[in-house]
Amino acid sequence: MSDRQVKVVLSEKDMPRQWYNIMADMSNLPKPGLNPVTKKPLTPDDLLPIFPMDLILQEVSMDRWIDIPEEVLDIYRQWRPSPLYRARRLEQALGTPARIYYKHEGVSPAGSHKPNTAIPQAYYNKKAGIKRLSTETGAGQWGSALSLACSYFGLECTVYMVKVSYHQKPYRRSLMQVWGAEVIPSPSDRTNAGRQVLAKDPDCLGSLGIAISEAVEDAANRKDTNYSLGSVLNHVLLHQTVIGLEAKKQLELVGDYPDVVVGCCGGGSNFAGLAFPFLADKFAGKEVRAVAVEPTACPTLTRGHFAYDFGDSAQLTPIVSMFTLGHDFVPPGIHAGGLRYHGASPLVSQLVHDGIAEAVAIGQRGVFESAVLFARTEGILPAPESAHAIKGAIDEALKAKDAGEERTILFSLSGHGHFDLSAYDEFFAGRLTDIVYPQEMIDKALASLPVCDEES
Repeated sequence: MSDRQVKVVLSEKDMPRQWYNIMADMSNLPKPGLNPVTKKPLTPDDLLPIFPMDLILQEVSMDRWIDIPEEVLDIYRQWRPSPLYRARRLEQALGTPARIYYKHEGVSPAGSHKPNTAIPQAYYNKKAGIKRLSTETGAGQWGSALSLACSYFGLECTVYMVKVSYHQKPYRRSLMQVWGAEVIPSPSDRTNAGRQVLAKDPDCLGSLGIAISEAVEDAANRKDTNYSLGSVLNHVLLHQTVIGLEAKKQLELVGDYPDVVVGCCGGGSNFAGLAFPFLADKFAGKEVRAVAVEPTACPTLTRGHFAYDFGDSAQLTPIVSMFTLGHDFVPPGIHAGGLRYHGASPLVSQLVHDGIAEAVAIGQRGVFESAVLFARTEGILPAPESAHAIKGAIDEALKAKDAGEERTILFSLSGHGHFDLSAYDEFFAGRLTDIVYPQEMIDKALASLPVCDEES
């Protein structure tokens, strides 16, 4: 790479035509998901009421490469391949010998990485004859992406948005409505799951677990409707691997390779999308670290329990093996709404549990300080979720500085923060504090974990 080059841009012909399935290379796969009623291993028939068969088959596939449909590629081309940037001005501000690169997923129409899976999910549901999709969203990135995808394929879309984010981020809600979605603050009185929560706590701020319960119940009660999930599940992480596959090609063009790959992590889709293609190299013997960064207010991977748990609060979803804070966990109303999930992807959880990937938790004040430094040096306003990856990358760069070593750091800028300016207002007003979730609250939530026969 020349001393002045900043962007590495691929042409459309270089866009990946297949997704990478990490399960083909994992020697230790997650334990099978269980039916929430029978506690027996899931079958395709268990999932058919809410997912199309194509996605169910991707969920369990052991094929290393899965073809991307042409109809999906045609839409991907509107913003993919996304650019890779060398963060030269940030490097200078830090005085680090490290080379810092970031993959900018905020260039998508929805402003985040989420359309990478929303588009194929809408496509496969349309192909299966589904007319309507229901889903949940935290900060609104996923809800925006699915609203966009449904508008492309002529599907109706209903989004249950975590109530605290519904009020914190009104313009994200407006964007979903522009693309034709109905947006409902969760918990709501539209579902049994929502009404039960409101009966116990009328002022409940909501959580992704609650919103998932409402969206799954909505889908299960209508034959024309399926449920769509923006993170956690295997097929969702699969679709996101276009991020890392492109990044590998871009780094090859400049003759570089990362020592460490950093991504923010809530359910795990952004981290997995960047890291999984590089972990394929790690399985083959190459040295590379993968670091998932989460908030101290929702420390799933760093303080959660590795166990079977429900994916939602009402216990409607399959029981999966993951790091969890308990499905009853209701996190504080931090602005990184996309990272406020009680569990983590079974695949990411297994990799962290096995020591193949790492996890760190960071307080939100340091996160926003890093976000502002990034905006003032690189010129891009990051989403609060993405700023966790920035903070993680900066910490790695400062370690390289202290060691006096050249290192290559790659992180995923998962989305822009143009709809998150109220969070920056709170930061500049000094109203953001570091929240460390109390251990006694975690212990209380973990007490409700399901009892499962792991050999069943």
